[in-house]
Amino acid sequence: MQYLNCHPLVLVSLALAIACGGTPQDAKSGENTPPRTFAEQVARGGELYGAHCSSCHGKSGEGTATAPAVVGAGALSLDPPSGAKVRKSQFVTVADVANFVVQNMPGDAPGSLSEEEYFSVLAFDLKANGIELDKKLDTALAASLTIPR
Repeated sequence: MQYLNCHPLVLVSLALAIACGGTPQDAKSGENTPPRTFAEQVARGGELYGAHCSSCHGKSGEGTATAPAVVGAGALSLDPPSGAKVRKSQFVTVADVANFVVQNMPGDAPGSLSEEEYFSVLAFDLKANGIELDKKLDTALAASLTIPR
């Protein structure tokens, strides 16, 4: 299992960012074009986060009165925060975060985004928390990445 060398908040940001939606389109053909690299995921994830996540989690992922921070200190803890109404499981790997987000985000339409969209938002959050990957984030890679403590 690969370990991430970053603050736990980075991973939380990624997970929460995944909850946002949208699909990139090729300007020439109008067809949906999935991101091919981590950098493309980050770019697409930023658009999705701004459109679908920032209203609850804050413009910079700092958290609000209604949703936790996804970037910075306190963004991702191993155990659910005390008093958490939705989160009941530990976040050991990036895959744990991804599974939670897919099942519970966005709050008004859980599971409504495509896998590509969730992973793009997660990639954006990881990057916002200082994590750079050398390949596209997917289910297998997420399962191999342990959240640093």
